[in-house]
Amino acid sequence: MADAQHKDLAAGRWSSLTLAEQLGNVGSEVGRALSWQKKNNEQYREKALVRALELIDLTISDRRWIEQHRLKEILRTREILVDYFYGDNFYQTIPEQLEKYFYYFAFAARNKRP
Repeated sequence: MADAQHKDLAAGRWSSLTLAEQLGNVGSEVGRALSWQKKNNEQYREKALVRALELIDLTISDRRWIEQHRLKEILRTREILVDYFYGDNFYQTIPEQLEKYFYYFAFAARNKRP
């Protein structure tokens, strides 16, 4: 990834994280995007979305989730994010749903730390 925002993660560190940690990090960027959206700051919203999509793409490329049959959920999550932020919001997603979905991953990741 030549233009990677998260160069150390793209270089391989991402695959050392659990799914909860990966999606918790995606959720942090989504949360930032939602926060900037509320403040009508399109430039910062877009930067956060680029980072979120980069992280979810790194998650999609993590072969562990194919083997554990988690890829379908991750791909659907990406589809919903793109639909909400860039599409027609076909799924009628609201910000609170996105925040709640990612919150549980962040919570699980924090609770597994020593």
